[in-house]
Amino acid sequence: MVRKNLDGLVQHRSGANNSSIFWLMQNTNSVVMPFVKHPKNIEPPWKDWDRKAQKCGLRHTVYCVNGDQYTGEWLNNQKHGKGTFLWKSTNSIYEGEWKCGKRSGFGTYNVEDPNTGEYVKVYSGSWKNDKKHGYGTYFYTDKEYYEGDWQDGQRSGWGRMYFANGDIYEGEWIEDKYCGQGMLRLANENRYEGSWKEGKKHGPGKFYYLDKGQMYEGIWVEDIPKCGSVVDFGRSEAPCPTKYPIPEVKVADPEGVLEAARLEFLEKE
Repeated sequence: MVRKNLDGLVQHRSGANNSSIFWLMQNTNSVVMPFVKHPKNIEPPWKDWDRKAQKCGLRHTVYCVNGDQYTGEWLNNQKHGKGTFLWKSTNSIYEGEWKCGKRSGFGTYNVEDPNTGEYVKVYSGSWKNDKKHGYGTYFYTDKEYYEGDWQDGQRSGWGRMYFANGDIYEGEWIEDKYCGQGMLRLANENRYEGSWKEGKKHGPGKFYYLDKGQMYEGIWVEDIPKCGSVVDFGRSEAPCPTKYPIPEVKVADPEGVLEAARLEFLEKE
């Protein structure tokens, strides 16, 4: 069947097949260009849903299946920027910076006190790849805390540790232990200044017994003094001085004896 409209510009022809072909006519006798009408490509609905579900920029609270919650910024469907994460299982909260889905930058970690229901600060400082890294303060209890350098979640670098009994350590750390040069000041004001290894006094160091008015200087091995000298130090001001002062050493060459013993221990290291 051929149908011609009134102005003679378009003809439409239908045949046995299902395709429809249109001719744009300049006049009734000449054909300029054929156009074939194809079915439209319809995108599956799930692609549109997935695209809308991609998170980027600031979002309201996102709830996880296990009850965890996150409120904050996103980038490429990952937590990125500033945000707050709540862990339901531990009743703990992190508020701070994120990078590629992990805690990175400055942030504060708090846990709920089961007795009061209030959140208590546990750590405040720098993070990297979801671990404490850089400078920060960690609260073990309200009277015991560490402030200083961290690396991969452990105390490493320089730091100061305050203990609940009043002791204070200030110095170098490696993998959560005293290591390097440091000072341990006890609650009674006695103190050790010197070398540490694996959390123990190790190497040359001085121990000031200020309560008795004495000072030991020498070599330590795994918290035990091995060779050195003890002298009176501030004995007249000591609260509990020894009954008698230390007598004069009568050895011909005390310094030579100590040096030989010191070198012997150092060679074993």
